[in-house]
Formats: sequence, structure tokens, C-alpha cells
Amino acid sequence: MKPRPNILLIVSDDHATSTISCYGSQMNQTPNIDRIGNQGMRFNNAFCTNAICTPARASILTGKYSHRNNVYTLGDVIDQTEQPTLPQYLHRTGYQTAVVGKWHLGLREKSKPDGFDYWSVFAGQGRHLNPEMVEMDTPRSFDGYSADVIADQSLNWLRSRQKERPFFLMSTFKATHDPFIPNPKDLDLYTTDVPEPLTLFDDYQNRAAAAEMSTQRVAIMEQKHHLPESTPEELSGEARTRWNYQCFLKNYLRCAHAIDENVGRLLNYLDQEELVHNTIVVYTSDHGFFLGDHGWYDKRFMYEASIRVPLLVRYPAEIPAHGVSEKIALNVDLAPTLLDYADLPISEEIQGESLCSLLDGSECQHWRTSMYYRYWMHLAHFNVPAHYGIRTERHKLIHYYGQSLGATGAIDQPTPAEWELFDLETDPQEMNNLYSDPNCAKTVNQLKGKLNHLRSQLGDEV
Repeated sequence: MKPRPNILLIVSDDHATSTISCYGSQMNQTPNIDRIGNQGMRFNNAFCTNAICTPARASILTGKYSHRNNVYTLGDVIDQTEQPTLPQYLHRTGYQTAVVGKWHLGLREKSKPDGFDYWSVFAGQGRHLNPEMVEMDTPRSFDGYSADVIADQSLNWLRSRQKERPFFLMSTFKATHDPFIPNPKDLDLYTTDVPEPLTLFDDYQNRAAAAEMSTQRVAIMEQKHHLPESTPEELSGEARTRWNYQCFLKNYLRCAHAIDENVGRLLNYLDQEELVHNTIVVYTSDHGFFLGDHGWYDKRFMYEASIRVPLLVRYPAEIPAHGVSEKIALNVDLAPTLLDYADLPISEEIQGESLCSLLDGSECQHWRTSMYYRYWMHLAHFNVPAHYGIRTERHKLIHYYGQSLGATGAIDQPTPAEWELFDLETDPQEMNNLYSDPNCAKTVNQLKGKLNHLRSQLGDEV
């Protein structure tokens, strides 16, 4: 009988694929994160199902969509007494388990990390410098940069584990989350201007009203204290937007550099301990991020930059190197995939699908060709309306349904119900809403039918 694999699940925060070099970044290099993809498989079409921190993390842990795990918004907490999670499944079957870093799912009795032998997490969002954490119910303060502290604690736990048992470790970085404060030692990186996105000065014409309503704009991001430096008062208009963008992007890239450095430390430990062959390493993010695309930062929208996540998986015992998959993979697929590799049954409650049939390089004839997305936080924080939609391999149909439908943390204020249709093949920047184009009527009807079928299949018909 083959030994069960060790599992290292690395989750960053807000890390856009466009700043990972194995995904083609022209702005920076991430050699350590690249090692995972180059020595395993890179998923080019991996997505989250609700682009906001707390719900996305709940979906990773449970393998279920927000409407099934009851974590819809930032105001919700996970209840692990009502539903099992990936670490609980693994722990009950002999795995040593630990989580270090950002949890963001609550620290009440039912929501604090469960199924873990060891946990040390931020009480809430956490901070980049000199973080305060809660270690097994005890508050602790740490000196240094958060990414270094998380890697230090992760490595300390790995060194102290029982080596005869398989392990499951979640290392969950706060970077690259706002306010984009880098490690002080990295301030000399990225001192020259980075390229601006084509849509930095988007005027939101021919889009639903939601696009213009959103306040997550680079032009005013200093108003929410989301820049680590003060915008010069004398700047205005496009000059102010450009200054904010450069400040934001350079510091974002410095934060990404800190993640990459510490991913390297974790991978080097596996090398030194000769654990590489039988250890699954996953690198992903809770969701994507707008890097000036459409003049925005943050996430929430069903637009590509927001929902697209990195997904790199290495497991030399079973996954060939240099693999690339174009299939649609979702954050709800991580739990069933890792349970599958651990030779554990996948509960019928889990809504995701195991990626194992894709990871081993075999042809999978009946894989999904579309995905369902829903954002529930109606008008909260950045004035983004609640919406849901379907993304196929070519098209995206989004419905802004105009109310909170009772989701916690949202504002119960109706807004106009609107639709957007994008052809991702001819319009990858999502600038041209085709919903009202009579030439697209057939496509709209087909997509609405598929969307209704997906919603019914997944049990989200409210």
C-alpha cells in the first residue's frame, strides 16, 4: 500500500495571475512560485466562485459554494459543527494538521480553526508589519514582516511534527492585500515605472450602470487609506490616477516578492528533508485582483481580473512536470482533489469536483465547460451591486439583480436590474456589453438557459 501524501496548501490574498511569471507576467519574476507550476501543472483557467476573502476561504475549506456553506460575505463566519471541512476530514484519518497565517473566518467557538493540531492565525485581517496573532487561543505578538513570520511558524511546525505520519499544512499569507505595505528591505525593488493597463482610464461606456457606480477606483484609493504613501496634494485628474497607480503597483509587486521568497523557503525545506516526491504542493489565492484594469483595484466583480486565480499543483509521485490545463477549475475543487489524493471518500455534500483526472495528464471527456459565480455583498464598501452569472469557455453573462436578498453585511437598497454579455474571444478586456445586440439574442437565450440549469443544479435559486 502506497503511503498517503503530505499536503502543503499555500493560499495568498488578492494575488493576481498577471504578477506571476509562469503565467506570463511582464512586470516581475516569481521563480519560487514558478517552481510549483513548472514541476507540476499550471491551470490557466482557474476561478473563484465569490470574489471576496471570507467566502472564498470557506469554499476552499468546504468544497461548497457560499449558498451551501452559509458564508456569503465578510460579515459571516464559518460554522464547523454543521459541516465538515478539509482539515477535519484529514485529521480524523490520521493526518497531522496545522494552519498558519490569515484565517478570516471567525474565532468564535464554532468558527475558530478546527481539525488542526496546531493553529496560529490573525485575529481578523491582520497587518503586514509586526503582526499580532492568536496561537491556540493565546494572543501573541511577532516582530518582523508578516510573510516572514508565517513562513517561520510554518517551518517550526514542520520541524516539530511526527515524521512517521503524513501532514497537512496550510500556510496562508496576508500579502498581497491592501494597504500594500512591503517588507522594508524590499523598498529598493521596482523603482522604475511599471506599464499601465490598457483600461486604466475606462469611461464605462456600453456597460451596466454597476461599472460606473463602483468606487474601487485607483483615482481615489488614497481616500480609503489603501496606499502606503500619501498622494501629492498638487496632483489632480489623470496625473493623480497615474501617481496612485505607480505607488499601488510597485508596492503590490514588493508584497508579491515577499510571498515568493517565503514560498522558496518552504520548498527548500521539502528539498532538504527529501519530502518532495510524496508531498502535494498547491499554490493559489482566495481570488484575483484588479491591477488598474478598468481603473479599479480590489475584486468583487465577475470580471476576469477579479475571479481568475492562480492554481499550481506539484506532486512528483503522480503529476507529470510541465503540465498545463485549459479546463475550468474552481476553488471548490481543491477539497475533493486533496481528499481524492489522500484516498478518502468525497462526501456527497461537496459540490466541487476532483481535479485528479486532469492532473495526471489523462483526457477527461466530461469536464465542466462553464462555471457559476455569485457576489452577495450588495453595495457594501465599494458600492458594487450584488450579481451572479455564468462563464463559459467563450462567453460571460452577468446579471445585476439589484438587491441584497438578505445577505448579511450588505445594504438592502434596490438598484436597477441589468445584464452584461461579453465575448471573451473578441473582447478579452470586457469593454463591450453585447447584451442588447440583436445579433447576440440567440447567445443570450442559450446562456440564460445554461445559467438557470447551473443555479438549479447547485441549489441556488433564491
